[in-house]
Amino acid sequence: MQHAQRWITTIVLAPLVIWILIKGTPMILAALVTVVAIFAIKEYLRIIFSHGDGSCPWFITAISFVTCIFFIFGAAAGSWQTMFLVLALNFILLSVFVLFAFTARSDIFDTISRQVLGILYIPFPLSFLLLIRHMDDGILWIIWLLIVCFINDTGAFYTGTFFGKNKLSPHISPNKTIEGSMGGIAASMTAGIVFSMVFFGSPVLALITLPCSFLIAIAGQVGDLFESALKRASSIKDSGRILPGHGGMLDRIDGLLFAVPVLYGYLVVVL
Repeated sequence: MQHAQRWITTIVLAPLVIWILIKGTPMILAALVTVVAIFAIKEYLRIIFSHGDGSCPWFITAISFVTCIFFIFGAAAGSWQTMFLVLALNFILLSVFVLFAFTARSDIFDTISRQVLGILYIPFPLSFLLLIRHMDDGILWIIWLLIVCFINDTGAFYTGTFFGKNKLSPHISPNKTIEGSMGGIAASMTAGIVFSMVFFGSPVLALITLPCSFLIAIAGQVGDLFESALKRASSIKDSGRILPGHGGMLDRIDGLLFAVPVLYGYLVVVL
């Protein structure tokens, strides 16, 4: 049942995302990314603050939401200045929180360090989607990235299910196997070449993007394991339930968070 729900959710949401990418303006895409970021960071804060009394201070949650909104819209405007300013204001607001809550919370700096990690973990990498959107053929590159990441997950799942024997990281995710990981990488590289040809029609470009597909697959799997480590440390199975068959928003984008900066760097440095 969960497997069927996973495919149904993907089939329903994928056309909507593609339509927004193709027909929407950068600000509409920014709105979508912001919604994703807010849901994801809400789940992250629930996971990371599950120890102790299990609650995240409301001020930390509010700062995180506001930072997500303005940071991503700064990227949509193509303004690095705005993005840096938002990060600076985030630190200033955290300092205000320290001043008012210092005597009441002995773990005050542990609290703000968790918030900073959340900002670097979620809205920061997602903002690169908007920066890619401003590049030549940026929409096609984002769609290409989403396909490669999806094929990575799917290839790893099915290869691991049918051929997996050797555990990849048993202490973090016991169900993941080395064979599954290799299957995901192979599937990603194949999809990268095929869809490079479909989108750009250049055999040379398809070959140039082959190492990028490999790096994206590796980054996606590292991102998946990183989120699994967060959940295992907090004894949580899924980050949420918003996406049937997938779990939470963070469960769905964990690999993408690590893959987006890889594509951006590859486009800037190599292409």
